[in-house]
Amino acid sequence: MTRCIALIAHDQKKDDMADFASRYQSVLASWRIVATGTTGGRIQAACPNLEVTRLKSGPLGGDQQIGAMIATGEIDMLIFFVDPLTSMPHDVDVKALMRLATVYDIPMSLNRATAEILMKTQAN
Repeated sequence: MTRCIALIAHDQKKDDMADFASRYQSVLASWRIVATGTTGGRIQAACPNLEVTRLKSGPLGGDQQIGAMIATGEIDMLIFFVDPLTSMPHDVDVKALMRLATVYDIPMSLNRATAEILMKTQAN
């Protein structure tokens, strides 16, 4: 069964996520990928060979869609590049996803350094 990874990047972290996905394309290719709307579009543009299921934009419900997928056991890993230097009207969405990933005990990264560690463990 193919594992599923959720990729989310808020605000100024979207380019960083596209770069991250490009760098780890070979690892991500073995995963089913879901992403919030704009982030998914950036990943598809950077990595046309990756199949990405795009959900709604994060503030329009995409973060909550991913939360529901975590709760139903459809997500196996969450990589969420949070932008700590911008105002966060969706701060509650960030906290909700962190809580669900913790409750359902799935690997989660909130920054690139940890995401790279997770990808390196998957490559081995």
